[in-house]
Amino acid sequence: MKAIGKYIIINKIEEQVTTKGGLLLSKEDVSGFRYQKGKVIKPGNDVEVIKTDDIIYYDKGSGNTVMINNEQYTIILEKNVVVVL
Repeated sequence: MKAIGKYIIINKIEEQVTTKGGLLLSKEDVSGFRYQKGKVIKPGNDVEVIKTDDIIYYDKGSGNTVMINNEQYTIILEKNVVVVL
């Protein structure tokens, strides 16, 4: 599997979000957040900064979901990544 150009193949990471006070936020509360966490599976050949296995935050309204070999992946553009951990 290989991404082309500025596309990045990722797996979404579902995380539990807690407040500073230790309260666990519900999925409904978290759904209001603009950005989502993901793990890079394969960056495209024109992506220079983002590498395989990087953890990123990206605009959750971007990208498309695909099934490859019975596994679900999300394809996003490099410009939709806002943070690389």
